[in-house]
Amino acid sequence: MQLVVARIGRAHGVKGEVTVEVRTDEPELRLAPGAVLATDPASAGPLTIETGRVHSGRLLLRFEGVKDRSGAEALRNTLLIAEIDPEALPEEPDEYYDHQLMDLDVVLADGTEIGRITEISHLPSQDLFIVERPDGSEVMIPFVGQIVTEIDLAAQKAVVDPPPGLVDDRAETASRRDADTGDGN
Repeated sequence: MQLVVARIGRAHGVKGEVTVEVRTDEPELRLAPGAVLATDPASAGPLTIETGRVHSGRLLLRFEGVKDRSGAEALRNTLLIAEIDPEALPEEPDEYYDHQLMDLDVVLADGTEIGRITEISHLPSQDLFIVERPDGSEVMIPFVGQIVTEIDLAAQKAVVDPPPGLVDDRAETASRRDADTGDGN
């Protein structure tokens, strides 16, 4: 099974290094020197990591055969993909691979159906579940512990406790106009 582990960002310096947006909880394992990664688009790879280092809080990688800035810049926005055992599980019990979460039913604590996970969007601040509702519309649910209260892989469901307005029209609006009595004050 293939797992997206990073996205290549901008070139760094003139010796072929690139910044990477890490998309794995195990970068020391997946993005180590010597690792051979498939790419999307496939025409950019496979790429073998030659060196890696952290600079100003960002991971910098250099790939075999990429020796200058123009070569590094040509890789920008390429996804790096590692081959993993589909039965393998992350080390931490509250961590999941995307393929484990895809197609889970999303329900409220009382069992009310919200929909099913069709996509997971990895944003810089948090991950989002893209959930397709039974009527075909979509809702985005932040994958944070306060909202996603349980992942039950055996039952193939994700239990959520959304704030008002996230998955329905229960949003509460507070404004001064609501407090006005209608007498102009």
